[in-house]
Amino acid sequence: MERDCVLCSETGGELVWQNDLCRIILADEAGYPGFCRVILSRHVAEMTDLPPADRQRLMAVVFAVETALRTVLSPDKINIASLGNVVTHLHWHIIPRWRDDATFPAPIWAAPVRPGAQHALTVDTLAQLRHVLQHIEPEAVQRLP
Repeated sequence: MERDCVLCSETGGELVWQNDLCRIILADEAGYPGFCRVILSRHVAEMTDLPPADRQRLMAVVFAVETALRTVLSPDKINIASLGNVVTHLHWHIIPRWRDDATFPAPIWAAPVRPGAQHALTVDTLAQLRHVLQHIEPEAVQRLP
């Protein structure tokens, strides 16, 4: 645990699932409903700092979140990113994208090119997304052909 690391000292958003390796949070990112982060439980900066088995387990969670977002939200695209330029704690962004969001086709961190359409999640859709994320089985994703 790093004393000055926000992801070591805080959850990083609404916690919806966790295991011994990582946690899934729903981020509160305006204009990007369903934005999730998969955050490693311990302070590590890079994927290659992890043993190969932990890399595989972590990516299985990332892929399970992507599958959940595609299933529940049916976005036009999913962006997956691990930057760490500001927060060096290993984490992945899994971001549902729609063609009419404010920055599409550029990354969400780009300057807006249009007013973004509102893809706010209904209470029912958000509940369904939480339910699916809370019951992911990343080990099953690893076994896919």
